[in-house]
Amino acid sequence: MKTRRHSKILELIQDQAIETQEELLRQLKAQGFDVTQATVSRDIKELRLVKTLGEGGRYHYATAKKGAGDISTQFFSLFSGSVLTVEYAGNMVVIKCMTGMAQAVCAAMDSMHWDGVVGTLAGDDTIFVVVRNESRAVDLVSELKKLITEEK
Repeated sequence: MKTRRHSKILELIQDQAIETQEELLRQLKAQGFDVTQATVSRDIKELRLVKTLGEGGRYHYATAKKGAGDISTQFFSLFSGSVLTVEYAGNMVVIKCMTGMAQAVCAAMDSMHWDGVVGTLAGDDTIFVVVRNESRAVDLVSELKKLITEEK
């Protein structure tokens, strides 16, 4: 059953821009899978799905690029456990981390190759991220804040 469900999840995210776990849950139930939110959350982790920025400026689930599965898992774990706040001003995103964690989080973030990110700079507890425009900054902040709240 799990293998069939995983196949269906991969098919769904390939065919549609699924933005949230709740949306994926609804789609699976519509396809006849009796699943819970916790099951969908585990499936996302096991399949190593990542959120990527789509054409319309909205994030949706996708499969990780080849070899990126472990990197994305490490990034999400490190980010959710180390980041305190995420804010933006214009096209600059400011990420506040626990003392001593900013450089590790920044390096992990760089390995994720976020769309629209021009560059990053990390100190001891702060990361500056320059993005192409304010719209991309808003989207990035929204997505990063979700990562903080999903784990806490």
